[in-house]
Amino acid sequence: MTSLEKVERLVVGAGISGLAFAAFSKSHGADLAKGTVVLEADKEIGGYCKTVKKEGFVWDYSGHFFHFKHPDIEAWLRERMPGQRIRTVEKKSNIAYKGSRVDFPFQKNIHQLPQEEFIDCLHDLFFARAPEELLKGRKPVGAGAEVARGGESNFKEMLYSRFGRSIAEKFLIPYNEKLYACDLALLDKNAMGRFFPHADLVDIVANMKAADNASYNASFTYPEGGAFEYVKAIASEVPTTSLALEEALVSIDLDRKIAKTSRREIQYEKLVSSMPFNRLLEATKTPHDPAIFTWNRVLVFNLGFNKKGPKDIHWVYFPARERSFYRIGFYDNIFETDRMSLYVEVGFPRTGPIDVAKEREKVLAGLREEGIITDHELVAEHSVVMDPAYVHITEDSVKKTDELKAELEKKGVYSIGRYGGWTYCSIEDNIVEARALAKKLA
Repeated sequence: MTSLEKVERLVVGAGISGLAFAAFSKSHGADLAKGTVVLEADKEIGGYCKTVKKEGFVWDYSGHFFHFKHPDIEAWLRERMPGQRIRTVEKKSNIAYKGSRVDFPFQKNIHQLPQEEFIDCLHDLFFARAPEELLKGRKPVGAGAEVARGGESNFKEMLYSRFGRSIAEKFLIPYNEKLYACDLALLDKNAMGRFFPHADLVDIVANMKAADNASYNASFTYPEGGAFEYVKAIASEVPTTSLALEEALVSIDLDRKIAKTSRREIQYEKLVSSMPFNRLLEATKTPHDPAIFTWNRVLVFNLGFNKKGPKDIHWVYFPARERSFYRIGFYDNIFETDRMSLYVEVGFPRTGPIDVAKEREKVLAGLREEGIITDHELVAEHSVVMDPAYVHITEDSVKKTDELKAELEKKGVYSIGRYGGWTYCSIEDNIVEARALAKKLA
């Protein structure tokens, strides 16, 4: 162990959030080379926003597509990506449903279902959403009518209450249970925030005549070199001398403001962490109930084939229980290349074994049964387990995260990012949050 080192800012995690905080600290006058250390347990920067290149295919750890709401941030990034071609793509997505395709979001496109199922969905939706004065005392009839009007104390009840039993049980519940790998009744009703495609009765009926499936990610940008090009753009503002790769945080002494790493001890003035919040609580020995902070894992397969597959589609959702995967995406239709390039996502609970080889065979079999692959030859592949993947946002987790973050901030420790904030957000949201904190601490 070397002698005690002193820094102004210690950053834990060299993913988007940690790097963005360091980069924007520089723009606010910080001398990163002298006063900032960015710890990263991995051997390279990027966190989950890494890109893999193999046999001519370009994949991310999972599909990382940028949906900019802040033109100044997009411009800031592009200024630091000279020579990198960036594609702007209008999203095309649909849902695999009983051998056919329904446009996404499902709830706005129930008119594309077979007539009987459409009537079921519309009937249950109406009785779920119609005002009491419109019903004029009439008791709703049919499957799900009483469930639908029962309240919204959790995510599952919200789905029933706002969309009725048929829409909930045909798509919204099975798909999200596959994604989160848990009972949706455990999640807060606003677990997905602005990312959930809400629609009222008027929107849904209007969509039957004039399609309007716009969502927060209706268009997205993607660099031809992969999402890691955005990471490199941010990292270009951070001196390599400030990066401490393959150096993991071990513990934090909040009173002495000393962090112990796998290599040394560092005394800091301010510590900014993007590591999962529950792990930060463990590192700081902050009292908490671990059962409050739960999450799922996602096994991602990146698959490259010898020829083209379906065209004119960017990703497909799979609610059917018999399919192991909940979503697949087509890189080749973004890049406009002549060989099919997929990412495939499979959700798992946070504990228990994952047999990657067995899951690979299930994925390939499912892709054949869905007609995605026929006589295609798999010529390149990659897989990674994201752990954590999606955190489970509950009423308790929101309350305790807010309380404990405030306690840590009083002691000079700030927790940011999707996992540091134990939330559901976009990559751009992480950059915005990091920028704001850099300004605050300047």
